[in-house]
Amino acid sequence: NPNLPPLVGPAYVKGPACANPSALGVSRTVLIDTSGGPGFGFEHFKQHDFLKPGEVVLTFDDGPWLGNTPAVLRALEQECVKAIFFSIGKHATYYPDIIKQVYEAGHSVGSHTWSHVDLSKKTPDEQKEEIEKGISAVKAAIGQPIAPFFRFPQLKHPADAVAYLGDRNVAIFSTDLDSFDFRIKKPDQIVKRVMDKLAKHGKGIILMHDFQHGTAQATPMLLAELKKGGYKVVHMVGANGLQSMAQYDAMIAKNEKLPTAGAGRPTSSVVRTIDQ
Repeated sequence: NPNLPPLVGPAYVKGPACANPSALGVSRTVLIDTSGGPGFGFEHFKQHDFLKPGEVVLTFDDGPWLGNTPAVLRALEQECVKAIFFSIGKHATYYPDIIKQVYEAGHSVGSHTWSHVDLSKKTPDEQKEEIEKGISAVKAAIGQPIAPFFRFPQLKHPADAVAYLGDRNVAIFSTDLDSFDFRIKKPDQIVKRVMDKLAKHGKGIILMHDFQHGTAQATPMLLAELKKGGYKVVHMVGANGLQSMAQYDAMIAKNEKLPTAGAGRPTSSVVRTIDQ
């Protein structure tokens, strides 16, 4: 489609060298050509079965979020593991510094819409706006074209939006192993659920949420269990970066300006107790 911006490249950095000689680490990094919008995750897409037995891909949705995303990042860094983060656009505008840290640590940063709505209940134009504002917001936060990776909220895949992402050359991610960490809040139960599913399936793309406090607590435990079980982590990176579109960049810039009225003054000069 000549009206859509071409992919640029690449959309990831290598991140710092591993400082832990006994780390779980990344066993291999795979470069993904997202032309035409391939799908990954056997819950919805059966075509691309590239993981070997014992291999996992770690994915985290709904961030960035204060406290929880940095805790997940620390756990991954300790074990020199890389993951894919599917960021909500609004959250990227709340905590741009956090999602930028994710990118600079060498993780793939994709998108998860602007406001995490069910796109199956939206018109094609509304779907496009949710997708594009999300891309623009995450790109504005990290200051670079993002990974051409997208996950639908609630894993609902309306045909119009799937076709649009295909035109945009964006890979669509479902999952192989859902942790259900948005329902299960206890860290040990999250880990047990993932490991039980892994024992059954032998490999897969794991879906978690760095937005969830339980997941932040569970991540170091999960990495320890993966290491103990002899599993290998695969890191997926986009062959090219996804450019945002100017009209949606402008919407995000306008949105970001709204809450900053009077931001140049310290609170102590704005709010002063005069009677107590």
